[in-house]
Amino acid sequence: MVSTLTDARRARRIAEQVPDPEMPMLTLADLGVLRGVDVTADGRVVASLTPTYSGCPAMAEMRADVAGRLRTAGFERVEIRTVLDPPWTTDWITAEGRRKLAEHGIAAPGPAPRPGPVPLVLSPVRRAVACPLCGSADTEETSRFAATSCKALWRCRACREPFEYVKEI
Repeated sequence: MVSTLTDARRARRIAEQVPDPEMPMLTLADLGVLRGVDVTADGRVVASLTPTYSGCPAMAEMRADVAGRLRTAGFERVEIRTVLDPPWTTDWITAEGRRKLAEHGIAAPGPAPRPGPVPLVLSPVRRAVACPLCGSADTEETSRFAATSCKALWRCRACREPFEYVKEI
């Protein structure tokens, strides 16, 4: 049992270091998609991942990267499970992940929307997104979609620099 616990801790440390294929400054642990890593009694490593959204094209790459790193570390039997419930939320991005996003010029998301009644508004809702480069709140969205569908393009009116913003989910 002690070796299983030791193996599980070692496997978890390895899986936690796998970078996100779309935002490689973040690890899967930073992003919050690495849900668990366990070792079964028969020595199989089971890593669980939750996609950032249904149909995320990076999931195949994430599964392959986690499995490859674990096998390279000497774990011969690896299983990667996709966990859909509960669904991923941007609230799962760690403080370290948020720091890394800002360090790389990407604005981290605010709190995710909560279920329940949604107020009806007839005009666009002004979202306050601070510029990750200069900190100004005088920013504007230029495109709802960026290099990946989970990000939007914004521009800072103060420093005039464009930046990406991770959308709340």
